Amino acid sequence: MNYNEMLDYLKEKDLTMQRYEREGFDDFISKIKFKINFPFIHVAGSNGKGSTVHFLENIYLAAGYKVASYKSPYGYLPNEMIRYNGSEISDEDFVSIFNEYKNYFDKYDLSSFEIETFIAFKYFSTKEVDVAIIECGMGGEIDATNILDATPLLSIITTISLEHTAFLGTTTSEIASSVSGIIKDKHPVLVGKLDESALSLLRNVTNKRGGKFYLVDDFHNNHYASPYFRFDYRPYADLALLTSASYQLLNASIAVEATKILAETLPINEDAVRRGLMCKPLPVRLEKHRNVIIDGAHNYEAVDALMKNIWNIGLGKPVHCVFACYRDKNISAILPKIANYVSDIALTTFPDERARNEMDYFLYIDDYRYVEDYRFAIQDILAKYPDDIILVTGSLAFAYLVKRFVEEELKI
Repeated sequence: MNYNEMLDYLKEKDLTMQRYEREGFDDFISKIKFKINFPFIHVAGSNGKGSTVHFLENIYLAAGYKVASYKSPYGYLPNEMIRYNGSEISDEDFVSIFNEYKNYFDKYDLSSFEIETFIAFKYFSTKEVDVAIIECGMGGEIDATNILDATPLLSIITTISLEHTAFLGTTTSEIASSVSGIIKDKHPVLVGKLDESALSLLRNVTNKRGGKFYLVDDFHNNHYASPYFRFDYRPYADLALLTSASYQLLNASIAVEATKILAETLPINEDAVRRGLMCKPLPVRLEKHRNVIIDGAHNYEAVDALMKNIWNIGLGKPVHCVFACYRDKNISAILPKIANYVSDIALTTFPDERARNEMDYFLYIDDYRYVEDYRFAIQDILAKYPDDIILVTGSLAFAYLVKRFVEEELKI
């Protein structure tokens, strides 16, 4: 297959949200006798894991290490997920590995995410990798990134919230139990800010497996002075992030704490921490295009954090929200949260089989208007309220679509 044919194949095989099991993937890994031969950090959680991976990747790159990273989901092309020394995997390398194993992918009926994860790991195994930073897709226990006989240098769990409840459980404790699958015997675990039930469960699992349990510390003196958010995190003073998103302070703090835990294995200096944290932010994380703000918040916890930022960024201007999400999201909690902070909400949809359409919003149409075409919704608000703030949120996939639209068509 060529590259475009491979993309079509992956799109057809995108079963990630239709099933959550790994028997075929384990059989495939066993058949080809694949082993992870590089040191890695494993990152799971409901929110912030992609940004935590991003900060760690850039800190270790700044320190001079050969660094691989795997982040999901991608915005436009799957190459974005797989990086080595700051560069995405080439089309040629992606296709080469894909074609080498395609017959196995078919035989074991692997999903797109399982295929992409394997290609990332296979690609990293051909490189000189000092450390790979690996983000879980969903959960942890049976996530494709969790190669069961591989032991990470450190397992990180950023946050736990009620997400993917059809697959992971209906309480934070049940979800934490699934995520705890990345905790391995006699290896350290770092967790972010969790509720007590999830925290207790993860601490108990770590203790039973003989590992050391770490909690992220509090950051201090945080304040925004455009274009940086500045803060202190022990032992560093006046660290800076190139973002106006206060929710990134926790993700950055987790990354810094991780480097402290691994200081003997992967020594770094203060300059690497500072330069790494100053990296360009990931896309669609409170991304501004003039008065259009795009954020991929996709669950209640993320939306709550986003709203606290919007209140500050709006600077007294009215905020109009354009919202689209997947059917599995708890909009009965999310929409009222947004409504507390904005002037109005326009519900919409986008080209994805899992995206909510007008019928899926039927309980909310009396409270919020529905606009079939998100592009029209945005242009209509821009025409009527050119000086107001437009917030686009609800899904990472939706956010990436809007990002392309405002950049390529609206030119803002």
